[in-house]
Amino acid sequence: MNESSALIARLKRIATTGMPTQGDGRADDAWLTQGMAKAQLHEVFATVDDAASGAGFAVASVLAARAAPVMWLRTEASERQGGRLHATGLVEMGLDVTSLVLGLVEDEADLLRAAADAARCHGLGTLLIESWGRAPRIDLTATRRLMLAAEASGVTILSLRIGAEPVPSAAASRWQVAACRSRPLEADAPGKPAFDIELLRRRGGQAGLRWRVEWDRDAYFFDQIAFETVIIEDPGGDTAALSGAGVSVAADRAAADNAAASVRRTG
Repeated sequence: MNESSALIARLKRIATTGMPTQGDGRADDAWLTQGMAKAQLHEVFATVDDAASGAGFAVASVLAARAAPVMWLRTEASERQGGRLHATGLVEMGLDVTSLVLGLVEDEADLLRAAADAARCHGLGTLLIESWGRAPRIDLTATRRLMLAAEASGVTILSLRIGAEPVPSAAASRWQVAACRSRPLEADAPGKPAFDIELLRRRGGQAGLRWRVEWDRDAYFFDQIAFETVIIEDPGGDTAALSGAGVSVAADRAAADNAAASVRRTG
């Protein structure tokens, strides 16, 4: 199907149903204001260079869904590679850090054991599982167990995969995140965090969709319209400032190696 035929088919669906829908009955762009579907497992992929953007997108998605409190699980290896989480960066995204519990575990096996326990906690809004590299234990069997736990408890699970290639999983959706140019503010101040988002896979719904958005931390939603306005006004992108494309939620790695422990150890 060529682009024209695809566009005509999409317009027909909109005319018939009011909006194109996801497999869970939500509009294709519902995640912009509502975050990801709750009580499900979702995967967020980012390259090592875009690790901060991947983490920022995950945090913003939690806030858009109003899915606090949050438990963030990571391994010691993840902390060595990505640095300790940076409280100022999290606050800049709009997160109330008093609603966040951090768990540092020794290895991937402990990560999955802790995740299995946390996923069954009904009082938790979101469980964020961070892993770096291939992480072979996070396979189809492990993700199926996490999905079943999420559906039973109502906890939303975000699997943040840094520097990994997608493999078969039971996740309801799979996202690829990268940084992109943000809108320049007055006096050349850093712009709002901006992301290039691609929906790689969605269970029971359309995939292959792509957005460029910026995060509005005051209204708790991803603003696509504001970003598109800049593209229309400046199609060449010559005046757009390359700043704010991913608010860092990790401290400097060298400093992190010497910093005092700031996480609650689990496992």
